[in-house]
Amino acid sequence: MSNTSTGPKIGFISLGCPKALVDSERILTQLRVDGYEIVPSYDDADMVVVNTCGFIDDAKKESLDTIGEALNENGKVIVTGCMGANESDITDVHPAVLDVSGPHAYEQVVGAVKTHLPFEKKYDHTIDLVPPQGIKLTPRHYAYLKISEGCNHRCSFCIIPSMRGDLVSRPANDVIAEAEGLVRSGVQELLVISQDTSAYGVDTKYRTTFHNGKPIKTKMLDLCNALAEVGGTAGKDNPWVRLHYVYPYPHVDDVIPLMAEGKILPYLDIPFQHGSPRILKAMKRPGAIDNTLQRIQKWRSICPELTIRSTFIVGFPGETEDDFKMLLDFIEEAQLDRVGAFKYSPVEGAKANQLDGVVPDEVKEERLATFMQTQAAISTARLANKVGKQIEVIVDEVDEEGCIARSQADAPEIDGLVYLNGFTQATPGTRLMVAVTASDEHDLWAEVVSGN
Repeated sequence: MSNTSTGPKIGFISLGCPKALVDSERILTQLRVDGYEIVPSYDDADMVVVNTCGFIDDAKKESLDTIGEALNENGKVIVTGCMGANESDITDVHPAVLDVSGPHAYEQVVGAVKTHLPFEKKYDHTIDLVPPQGIKLTPRHYAYLKISEGCNHRCSFCIIPSMRGDLVSRPANDVIAEAEGLVRSGVQELLVISQDTSAYGVDTKYRTTFHNGKPIKTKMLDLCNALAEVGGTAGKDNPWVRLHYVYPYPHVDDVIPLMAEGKILPYLDIPFQHGSPRILKAMKRPGAIDNTLQRIQKWRSICPELTIRSTFIVGFPGETEDDFKMLLDFIEEAQLDRVGAFKYSPVEGAKANQLDGVVPDEVKEERLATFMQTQAAISTARLANKVGKQIEVIVDEVDEEGCIARSQADAPEIDGLVYLNGFTQATPGTRLMVAVTASDEHDLWAEVVSGN
């Protein structure tokens, strides 16, 4: 197998209070998502980032001494944090630093790293959690909240466990602390990501942690309840909380009532992967299709506004015409809102490469086109049902033609958009109530009713 640790190596030093630690975690998360490696020593690092504290003189001295040591040991240093709020305090003593920024400057720090240590990570749908456009520098109003690394599953088409190891869950109190820091900095939408969100805490036996004196179990349901209260009492003014990469364990059923109550977004991203029990078995995925369809029906009976997004693979080794028809039958019956599909392609080190029945490329192309055509009709019909209804949206962009927004049913970069033509009296991150006036197979058009 080729070496997967190809990203530049960043050393990170975090000084000061828990607030600085939250900032450090946010920056580290973004750098890791962007493909940079985090290393523990100067010798191994291509660059060092120092998150400073400037609360008292002793802390300032420690920060300046640490920056000096990093310059001597490594030479390429970026400075951020509280002391960086007054740039000259740093540059008067250490003019050789590459960039200085104040607290909560996540985008500037990551941008400086990319400027002085360029690296563009190749997007691979088989291992990456978010698309490339959403990885580089997320807008201020939404953020990815990674709750764990690695995966305990051994899907035959996937090499994540060999690359990233088994599941390692972050303590729940750390996740909530990061979420609070993000919301304080202006984030209006938290996108919960991992390789397997519904397995959160399995590796720690759902260990109880404490945040602000309150117990929080390292468990999916408990984390969702806690995230629903970030920013104040649960309600419309709280940030949106969106769940990605939810493996369909039975306890996912317990989260649906929270969605019905408006505590977290009525949105589930579940990679079902196929509709044939035989192919699912070869993939080493859950294969009880009838049970899956019954659960989807039950979820929608509890939460009628539920949006379900999924991904599928066509042309998996051994996939026959009958298997493909089962896949089409599944999406017809499931009536999923948002769907992505990929042609199977061998990934070095994946067990599926050893399976018989390679599907010819031209057959894969035909099946993918048929699949997407079938799903397009489903998506068109489901979006048409929203015309005439009022929904909440969040604004992503504003130009001379109007606002480009997303509904609660739309994750950034991968789902649809809501166009508010002619309305420019908003800024990115504004949440508005709108009335839907038109639709197509992907997007909606709407008029503003009111704003938060």
